Amino acid sequence: MTSQDNLLDAVIIGGGFYGATIAIYLAKQRGFRRIVLIERESALLTRASYNNQARVHNGYHYPRSFTTAYRSRVNLPKFVRDWPDAVTQDFTKLYAIARRNSKVTAKQFARFCREIGAKIQPADSSLKALFEPRLIEDVFLVEEFAFDATKLANWATTALQDGGVHIQFQSSVTAISSGPDQTLRVAIKSPFAPDTSLDARYVFNCTYSGLNQFKGDFAGTRTGLKHEITEMALMQAPSALRGLGITVMDGPFFSIMPFPARGLHTLSHVRYTPHMHWNDAQDINPYQKLYQYECATRVDRMVRDVGRYLPAVHNAKYVNSLFEIKTVLVKNEGDDGRPILFEKHPELPGCYSILGGKIDNIYDVLEKLDAEIL
Repeated sequence: MTSQDNLLDAVIIGGGFYGATIAIYLAKQRGFRRIVLIERESALLTRASYNNQARVHNGYHYPRSFTTAYRSRVNLPKFVRDWPDAVTQDFTKLYAIARRNSKVTAKQFARFCREIGAKIQPADSSLKALFEPRLIEDVFLVEEFAFDATKLANWATTALQDGGVHIQFQSSVTAISSGPDQTLRVAIKSPFAPDTSLDARYVFNCTYSGLNQFKGDFAGTRTGLKHEITEMALMQAPSALRGLGITVMDGPFFSIMPFPARGLHTLSHVRYTPHMHWNDAQDINPYQKLYQYECATRVDRMVRDVGRYLPAVHNAKYVNSLFEIKTVLVKNEGDDGRPILFEKHPELPGCYSILGGKIDNIYDVLEKLDAEIL
């Protein structure tokens, strides 16, 4: 028998933005009183939640996935409403359409934006002058924002404390198993304490790249996953590009975006940002693969290619790079869609695996949770 005194309402695995937000939701919206959040790092939101482009999407990125684009459009104003202090809006955002090898023309892109209800207007001549006209068909002024992951982490720390959520840092879950009396047992490993376990009514697996790295009765997600080791180059933007965020698409595909947490810009490139990729497997630990990878920057190649379209980037100063694992659903490789993964595990009633492709997808997850009888 499991002692009711020791039984938790929920264990959340992963202290990124999704894990923290779900823990806060359970405490404040669903009345859970005994919640433990397990995080392998020494602080919240330090991995994929930080090591990314810091973009709050408004749909423009996804002309080949209407559903992802539309959900971004719906979710962006909610995100700005709920985390105003963490959202940076004081920059000009441009989308430019390449003349050659683009999967969308300027006319198609403008029509797509109107269909999803996203703001768009022609950029003025001074902004168009930043681009090489022989390679760029047209340039549009749009509405898109960036977020500061350090400010989101500060919010999460305070909100978790207010909700009575206990955080166990520098700890990893090794197994999820059926416990007595229809409970779930979570095995935990830490370099600073003996191995232990927790019993809970619910387990929420929010480990992003580590979704399937558990033993016990956990059978893994039914949805196929693909991992990439990615590089975001952090740049000091030249004066011509300060106060701007720029994306060129959709074949040649690169972005230079404000990164508020460091006061810099990220530079990413469709060809050079992904360093290697593999299909998810339980015996291949993505984080171990990253630790063993020689993280040699490709920023010179990024700048060389981006500079053909946007010459001012040659005057940007490279600072360093953020290397991280990026995880996507295999089924969306063809259309660049970024739906959430939300799976219940029949072999472990009460266990959920959750993955979001973008930070604003959190509202899609919360809608799913609202529909669950917990």
